[in-house]
Amino acid sequence: MKKQKINITIDGIKLAVDEQCSILDAAKKVNIHIPTLCHHEDLCVAGNCRICVVEVEGQRALSASCATPVAEGMVIKTNTAKVRKARKDVAALLVAEHNTQCTTCYRSMNCELQEIAAEYNVDNNTYISLVDPNYTIDRSSWSIEKDDSKCIRCQRCVRTCAELQHVNALTVANKGKEMKISTFLDLPLNEVVCTNCGQCINRCPTGALTERRFYDDLWDAIDDPKKHVVMNTAPSVRVALGEMLGFPVGTRVTGKMVTAMKKIGMDSVLDTDFAADLTIIEEGTELLGRLKKILVEGNKEIKLPMLTSCSPGWIKFIEHMYPNHLGHLSTCKSPQQMFGALAKTYYAEKMGIDPADVVSVAIMPCAAKKFEANRPEMNSSGYQDVDAGLTTRELGYMIRQAGVDFLHLEDSDYDSLMGESTGAGAIFGATGGVMEAALRTVYEVVTGREVPFDNLRIMPVRGTDGIKEASIKLENLLDEWKFLEGVEVKVAVAHGLKNARIIMDQVEAGTSPYHFIEVMACPGGCIGGGGQPIPTNEEIRKKRIEAIYAEDEGMPKRKSHENTEVQKLYKEWLGDVNGHKAHELLHTHYTKRNRY
Repeated sequence: MKKQKINITIDGIKLAVDEQCSILDAAKKVNIHIPTLCHHEDLCVAGNCRICVVEVEGQRALSASCATPVAEGMVIKTNTAKVRKARKDVAALLVAEHNTQCTTCYRSMNCELQEIAAEYNVDNNTYISLVDPNYTIDRSSWSIEKDDSKCIRCQRCVRTCAELQHVNALTVANKGKEMKISTFLDLPLNEVVCTNCGQCINRCPTGALTERRFYDDLWDAIDDPKKHVVMNTAPSVRVALGEMLGFPVGTRVTGKMVTAMKKIGMDSVLDTDFAADLTIIEEGTELLGRLKKILVEGNKEIKLPMLTSCSPGWIKFIEHMYPNHLGHLSTCKSPQQMFGALAKTYYAEKMGIDPADVVSVAIMPCAAKKFEANRPEMNSSGYQDVDAGLTTRELGYMIRQAGVDFLHLEDSDYDSLMGESTGAGAIFGATGGVMEAALRTVYEVVTGREVPFDNLRIMPVRGTDGIKEASIKLENLLDEWKFLEGVEVKVAVAHGLKNARIIMDQVEAGTSPYHFIEVMACPGGCIGGGGQPIPTNEEIRKKRIEAIYAEDEGMPKRKSHENTEVQKLYKEWLGDVNGHKAHELLHTHYTKRNRY
């Protein structure tokens, strides 16, 4: 049904917009800027900060433009004295309740309140400061730091956790001047049901929520001549890091990123995509093994659908919310943790370095990777497999601190030995990428042929729909896999924990039609991770995804099983795929957790 058009006037400009369009969205169509704080494109309308107020002719009170739909003949003014004074007063009141530690705040120069305060020339003297001098900062979580003294109570974090992730780790407590963003029973973050995904951080307009930062510890390791620092970089970091360092959104900066890390003192710069290719070999073989045990051996204990295990936010979600279904998870570690285990065993042995002197650092788009690195089961190397997980943002700050002119750096290649990767490893960074990489390999393993999609592009699992489905019929199989002849393999992809819940409700009810399911905790997958540059929205996520697929198509090898360094790893060190040594180092178990 065609939407009705509404005729309005904004600041003297006449235009026609769709019915139910907000004043804010209508203003954007004619490039009129209205400041916002509680509003975010990913979230429902709140209208509680009132910084976006405008004057509507015929109405006594000012209207919140984000929450007011247009009406026929409406005349709107966004820049009157009344509007400017109201916005300045709102900003001044927020500043009065805010710890204006701006020169030393992690979000300085990337803070929406700071920007608005500067825009309206607000200073600290307008209203008396109401900041509690005895405030504390919650640093209990490995992943997230919560500083209530910088919170403006816009509730973006609450809406993110409730609407996008269906976790509800954060909520609004108390009323009036006592109102605050809290947790269940006001417990510290490490004691509540939090998946550590960091999506709340990405949408916080100030420094109230940030990642726990560990780059000072990394600087200490770099400066220690006894330590050998090995850094690996996730696929989505290379398409987002440039945003912090002067490049447009969606620019691929792989080579410059490698050069920068070498300049700041890394002993070896390697690629998480190597471990992503390794994950596909192990995970794909595990899937085929499960199908064989069910179809050939009649084993009724084997769980299908099999669920991917690359996203640590998703893993903690299922541990809390669906603890009786952990058997559906692949036992494979994430690429980060596979890499860490190999860095302190295979890499250390080949390089002739004492594993105790190897500092394994992962640069990730994800806040939950910090928690994952510190899980007690992640020590199969005999040490903590990954010593530190840093976000894309943290790496950007380190490059700035080192005084590196990132814009004009030459490109460098990753170091060898766990530095080779394929396009299949690169697309792990986008929702659907793990599934596409797995299908490229698994289909070829059982048929001896490439997947029947143009230029290896498995389009049904691409895109930003919340849940995507695909099926591939297996025909004319190699002799070893004849038991799968005629099977229509059904797969699904979900991103954002809201969609993961839909998928898991099907699994719990026994109605899931799929054999294999990819789940990523964050909207858009890793490209929208809780450690990526701020801001993030649908448009930014799409540009990063485009860059990920461009990275794939620019690679000389685009299937995980073609990675020669991975092949060499099995031949010289690991032995059989899914074998004893591989299981010791590359596979893990998961933990049943409470829902409260």
